[in-house]
Amino acid sequence: MSTIRVSAVEYLNARPLVYGLEARADLFDLQFDIPARCAVQLHDRSVDLGLIPSIEYLQGSDYRIVPDLAVASEGAVASVALFTTRPATSLRSIAVDSSSRTASVLLRVLCAEWWDIDPKLVKLRPELPVMLKRCDAALVIGDAALFFDYESQGLDKVDLGDEWTAMTSLPFVWAMWVGRANALGLDHVAALQAARASGVQASDEIVARYCTDDEEQLEVGRRYLRENVSFGLDERALAGLEKFYEYAYDLRLVPTRTDIRFFESPPE
Repeated sequence: MSTIRVSAVEYLNARPLVYGLEARADLFDLQFDIPARCAVQLHDRSVDLGLIPSIEYLQGSDYRIVPDLAVASEGAVASVALFTTRPATSLRSIAVDSSSRTASVLLRVLCAEWWDIDPKLVKLRPELPVMLKRCDAALVIGDAALFFDYESQGLDKVDLGDEWTAMTSLPFVWAMWVGRANALGLDHVAALQAARASGVQASDEIVARYCTDDEEQLEVGRRYLRENVSFGLDERALAGLEKFYEYAYDLRLVPTRTDIRFFESPPE
């Protein structure tokens, strides 16, 4: 099989999905970036496969998803949240971290369908003091949200994964491996699935390698990979993904709906 160019999210939650892939130079040329950049690289054909925000799948009519692999959550995700001093139902303006379109679209869905508000959304860099100076709340994703000591700043944390599951009783899919049809062979798919299996088993090792020596941060990271996020794409997760796409389309947040299609999976 040929080597394919791969872009993966740089956050902690992606590490179990890429565990050991750097040693598979025969199959993967791997690089890391923020979610939005991973999506851009796939869209402009700079890479063949991207671990991209789930909403970005709708941008390609010939895209396929690697079976049974995702970054998902049911209930609190811990790494995608609003930080605020006001109740979500009374927010008038929200500063949005521009690094992930999925979180931004989910925020709009929750505002319209769950909190019944229509706040002004302002795209800003993920710098909380600046964001909260401009707006009532700040949407922050990834490690910045996961490790932020919001209580010491007198802030509340509104977890978007928790709010989604409260509204729908379904998991939420944050990111998936996506590429164009025929970009991957069975060996690529098998290697990606094997990486996930090994990465889930090695979650404590991943956290120790990824995080600092701060014991509190290490414990947050270990709990996060064990309890907050999961790495499969089962029937319930797919139902959550379909529901998200349905809301996004009905609210005119995306121009089209696309059938969910997969790369061929290797035999058991």
